[in-house]
Formats: sequence, structure tokens, C-alpha cells
Amino acid sequence: MPCGFSARVLKVNLFDLSAVTEEIDESLYRKYLGGSGLGANWLYYDYYYRHAPLHPEQPLIFIAGLLTGTMVPTACKTSVCGRSPQTGIWSEATVGGFWGQQLRGTGYDAIIIVGKAEKPVYLWLSEEGAYLRPADRLWGLDTYATSDEVRKETDPKAQVACIGPAGENLVNLASIMIGGHEGRAAGRCGLGALMGSKNLKAVVVHGRKKVELFDAEGLKESVRSSMKGIREATVGLTNFGTAGFVKNLELSGDMPIRNFGSGRWEEGAAKTCGQVFLEKGFKRRYGCFACPILCGKVITVPSGQFAGHEGHSPEYETAAGFGGLCLNENPDTIIEANDLCNRLGLDTISTSGVIAFAMEAFEKGILTLEQSGGLSIRWGDSGAIVGLVNKIALKEGIGELLGEGVRLAAGRLGKNAVEFAIETKGLEYAYHDPRAFPSMAVNYATANRGACHLEGLTYFVENGALPPEEIGFEGDLNRFNQERKSELAATMQDYMNVLNALGLCKFLVRGRVGPAKVAEWVSLATGWKMDTRELLKSGERLHNIKRLYNNRLGISRKDDVLPMRLLSLDRGGASAGSLPHWGKLISEYYRYRGWDEEGIPSPEKLRELDLIL
Repeated sequence: MPCGFSARVLKVNLFDLSAVTEEIDESLYRKYLGGSGLGANWLYYDYYYRHAPLHPEQPLIFIAGLLTGTMVPTACKTSVCGRSPQTGIWSEATVGGFWGQQLRGTGYDAIIIVGKAEKPVYLWLSEEGAYLRPADRLWGLDTYATSDEVRKETDPKAQVACIGPAGENLVNLASIMIGGHEGRAAGRCGLGALMGSKNLKAVVVHGRKKVELFDAEGLKESVRSSMKGIREATVGLTNFGTAGFVKNLELSGDMPIRNFGSGRWEEGAAKTCGQVFLEKGFKRRYGCFACPILCGKVITVPSGQFAGHEGHSPEYETAAGFGGLCLNENPDTIIEANDLCNRLGLDTISTSGVIAFAMEAFEKGILTLEQSGGLSIRWGDSGAIVGLVNKIALKEGIGELLGEGVRLAAGRLGKNAVEFAIETKGLEYAYHDPRAFPSMAVNYATANRGACHLEGLTYFVENGALPPEEIGFEGDLNRFNQERKSELAATMQDYMNVLNALGLCKFLVRGRVGPAKVAEWVSLATGWKMDTRELLKSGERLHNIKRLYNNRLGISRKDDVLPMRLLSLDRGGASAGSLPHWGKLISEYYRYRGWDEEGIPSPEKLRELDLIL
């Protein structure tokens, strides 16, 4: 390859504890850009899709982005891909830190794991080779302890991706945690359960090899010219992290309250924001590899079982979920619940979402004291929140039901629980209300992994973080105007697919970095001479191949829907009177995408994107 990338994948079979190395053709990199793009290609073309999500033959794919490990700002991301145990469809969970950079330092770009080990194991990969080691004594440990112990056995500087008790117990909401006490999560879609089903406790990497670049000096100069603007535009993230936006997002009507049922929570938001968390015991800030933003914060956990220990300060999604969504004004509880989720290996968005669902079910009498094991699950109850986090991870009592996720829990509870089950395609919603930004309604309904905000992030454009001309959008940016917002959603989905595949953090968008600059970086790193049009066309290809995989599994227009509450309930507040015009938005989206009325990519579109059925 012109860029000198190793382009190698390690294929591990846990049935016979073997591993082989294969080269990755350069043409695949240019077509799919690495990361989740290559992961989607492998999952669609190379593996039998009808196997159940936890079938041993289902692959678990770890793959670094094309630019991960380079000097490009935020070039740190790793995608974990597979068929979701929670939703049954395409899933990718992208995580930062230093794990991806260390993976590439070993000379590998990806690891594909199939099979199931007879006993717990972990994979240790370095420049010297790949080894599967016993993990019996690690089974049952939380993710912090696992990371600490594995580093003692391998290398103190190794990077550890591991599961906690939730993954071992095959909980649908289980995450894969990276970075030990810094608590970075490949969180969504339950991929921790897929890892646990393979009796795989951890994947540990350490390598010192450098990523070779086509034009290192040119890339260095281009990066240098961008760095000041990125830092200035993201200073709020540097100072307070994403939770620093809680008060503003509540005020704008973007933050959901009371399981998406209410419009205002001003006093509660002021008590549960990033500024308050840092007052609780700020220790230091940290960032991922090659990151100028440093949005991570370490604080002292103020209460609970791990009081006095250091942990990762809650991000916005966690603060909004365990805060306003549950009507919980106690910041200590949010910090404690966040720390427990990180230790136990649970996705904080889905976990807080299913707890808010349980609170509403309890209020309505659909979930009884007998079913909850005597636990009173009332709005804002700190004890109930912390107790349920533990029960979900350990599959104890009501936790077994809630750990399946909102969709399955609502189905098992029956009555009218489905009316307030806030999910699409089985994935709980992130905490940006589509009634505040109807463009996000389109994204939530058509995002390939379910109700994921990160697949579109249209509100970044509508809030002015990224100039619309950067992505070629010329429509009205008034967030309540619904004209051409389907086009905005599709265009941003294409760009977000690009960033995932390249291994770049989406906070670059807040740094006002658009596709033109990213295409320049790709060209300087690889020598491919890629322009904006080719870059975004690659993103469109990635969105479509993931859609094709989902189509194989039965996903169509019937699944591209929003919960009725988000289409019919006027929540008041700053988004009062705004409801998505759903039939219009989804039909416009399909036309813009070149899909038929059932949501299937047309043969003409597939030929245009060089995708083969």
C-alpha cells in the first residue's frame, strides 16, 4: 500500500485455540476505509447471517480505523462489530482511548474471533505474536480489576478490552470496556454479551510499531494548521466534558425528561451537570491518543460501595439518563451508577433507559412489588437506581427482565407497556429528543444499529457547530423546519460513517472539521488523492452495506419507526408544538437514498455504489 499500512487481520478460532494471519487487500481499504466499514464488508459477505447472535460461529470483530495511530487529531478509534445480542441486527460500538493505536502497533489492523472456548481465556497480542491464556481466575472480576490483573501478567503498558460480570452473564445491555479506570466503553448493542458467549474475558494488545505515512511532513503541516481552531471550538468539552452541556440542552428542549414524557427540569439539570460533578472531587483531565480536546475527567466517587475511589466523570448521556430521564436530582447517585456500569460492564444509555421504563411501569401498576422483588421503583429513587444497576448486571430478580432491554421487557410485561417503551429496532434512545430536532427523528429511525444519535448528529449542524456548506447542505437550518431535513440526516449519516471507518472522533465536527479537511488528511496519509466527493460516496456505501445486512435479517420500512410518544405527545418546554411529520420525512429519506418504498436499496443504487448482492 502507498501508505505502508500493514493491512493484516488476525483470525482467531476459539474452538481449537488457533490463530492465523491474513493480508487485507488495499482495494478493500479504499472502498470501505477501514474500521466499521471493513467490518460490515466482512460480516455481509463472509459470514452466515442466519446464525443466532450468540451462536459460536458469529464473529466478533475488533478493527482500528484507517487513520488510527497517526498524528491526525483524534485518530484513536476502534470499532467492535457483530450481530447484536440485543437487537438481532447489525451492531457496531466505537471506542477511543489507546487500544486501537496499540493494536496497530502490533502490526495488525483487525482481529476477527469466532468459536467458543471450553474454559475462559483471554487473547494477548504483541509484536512477538498472539497467545490465548487461561482466564479462569479473572472470571467474575470487574473490568477495573481485570485490566489491572492482566497488565501484571502481560505488560504494564498494555491496553485491555474486557468484559465485566454483565458480559459473563450474557446480559443484552453488556458493554466491552477499555482503559481500565478511565472507563471508555464500546457500549451499545450488547457486544459484551457476544464476547462473554465465547468465554473470552479480554483482548490485550501492546505494540510499538509506527503507522507509515505517504507524506508525513505534509500531513504534519495540515494538522498543525487545524489544531488551534479545533481547540478553540471545543474548549467547553475540555473544561467540563460533555456533561457540561446538561443545562443548555435541558433549556433547549433537547434533553428528555421523565422517560421522554415531560418538557422542563430546570432545577434538576442545574444539580446534575458536569460542572457539579467536577466540584465533587475533580482529579485530572485526560484524552485519547492524538486528541487535542481532552474531554475525559477523573473524579472521586463520592458515595456507595466504591466511595473514595477514582472513576470516570459521567458524560452527558449518562447524566441525562440517570438524571432527568429518571427524575433523579442526586448527582452522587449518577456518579455512583456510572462507576458501577463501567465496573460491571453495562451500557449507561440502555441501562438508564430501561430503569426509566421500569419507573413508569411501576407508577402505572404494570410492574408490581411482587415482580420487583419488593423493590419500590419510584421516580427519582436513588436507591432503586443503584440497586437496579447491580441486579441487571448480575441477572438477579427483576434485573433479569430489565437486562433484556426495553423492547423485550415491554413484551414480557404486556398490558400497555409498549406505549412507553422508547426504542427503535430494539435499541433504547440516546438523550437527544427528536421533537427538538426533527432531523434526528429521521436519523433515529434509519440508523443501522437502532436508536443511535451518533449515526447522524444532525443537531451539530443545526446548532452551528459545523457550517452546512461543509457537507453541501443548503436547506433551512431552523431546527423546527422539516423541509429537506431527511437530506440533512442522510448526508450526516454518510459523514459519520466515514469518521467511524477512519477511526476519528465525532467531536471533530464540534471542532468545525468537515469532509474537505478529512479528505485532505486521508490523501496525505495514504497517497490516494481522495476528494470530498469520493469520501462522502464511501460513507454512503458504508451506510448501504449495513442496511443490506439488516435487510437480510428482515429489516424494512416497518422497522424504520419512532415510538408513538415521540410522534404524538407534545412535551411542552422549548420544543412545544414540534412533532415530526413522519410519513413525509421517511418517504423523502427513501427517495433521497435511492431506496424503494419498503426501504430496500434499489439495484441502480447498488450498482452506483459498487455493492454486489
